[in-house]
Amino acid sequence: MKAYAATGRRKNAVARVRLLTPGSGNFVVNKLPVLEYFDTELSQREALRPLEVTDTMGQFDIMVNVEGGGKSGQTGAIRLGIARALVDFNAEFKTLLRKEDLMTRDPRMVERKKYGQKKARKRFQFSKR
Repeated sequence: MKAYAATGRRKNAVARVRLLTPGSGNFVVNKLPVLEYFDTELSQREALRPLEVTDTMGQFDIMVNVEGGGKSGQTGAIRLGIARALVDFNAEFKTLLRKEDLMTRDPRMVERKKYGQKKARKRFQFSKR
């Protein structure tokens, strides 16, 4: 059994992905089946998108350890990690995945809160008099 490992990041989430081949299609996230870990169908589909694009659904057992951030960031991190591991498995997948924008690390991060303001950009109400 051969394993392909990769790391994906999104916002503050970090996902360590391992693709095990040959596999039966098991997808485990933090020792839970993916259907239990992600409650929405959209998150489940988004995490599996690289497998759909490359038509490799069910060929691998996928084990993921993900930490930090929220569910949305974790979904993006898993998606990037799976895409990178697939490229490690077969370099020809890179053009397919890049075309679907699955190989790009999303650089957007939460802007820090500034002093003298309510949030990062929102200010306290201004009173002229």
